[in-house]
Amino acid sequence: TGLVSEARQVKSPNCDDRPSCIEPSMIVVHSISLPPGRFGGPWIDQLFTNCLPRDKHPYFAEIDGMEVSAHFLIRRDAELVQYVPVNRRAWHAGASCYDGRERCNDFSVGIELEGDDDVPYEAQQYECLAMLVATLRGAYESLAAADIVGHSDIAPGRKTDPGAAFDWQNLAKLLAR
Repeated sequence: TGLVSEARQVKSPNCDDRPSCIEPSMIVVHSISLPPGRFGGPWIDQLFTNCLPRDKHPYFAEIDGMEVSAHFLIRRDAELVQYVPVNRRAWHAGASCYDGRERCNDFSVGIELEGDDDVPYEAQQYECLAMLVATLRGAYESLAAADIVGHSDIAPGRKTDPGAAFDWQNLAKLLAR
């Protein structure tokens, strides 16, 4: 089904089928906070379900009409939310290229961390991310040895997340356990 049973399910309309014969083979780590620099609240769910009220914050008016999603979100308290089944294409990467392959949404799984480029992520977020990666690698042969990259790696110059605050060494250590 492409669903992770441990995740709270929130269905996003911002997805479609992956191109024929393409399996997910890369994991992309993002960061998100709404409004920027603030954590908590219903805003990320509302953004990914096209229900963000433009009048609740000036930034929301700026992004009004954006149709974006991710497969997963890991909140600051490590709550895991799933918006798009893994076997479908989420709209998280935008214009992107990795290792000579364009359109990274076609072959990637997008995982948002509730955070900001310059704010340290919570220990429980890393634990949840490592658990999720292990789950995905165990469930999908195409993800068993998948590269894990940042949004900044696939859209350099356009995106900076998950930012300098993301501890790649910590994630690698957790995945090696």
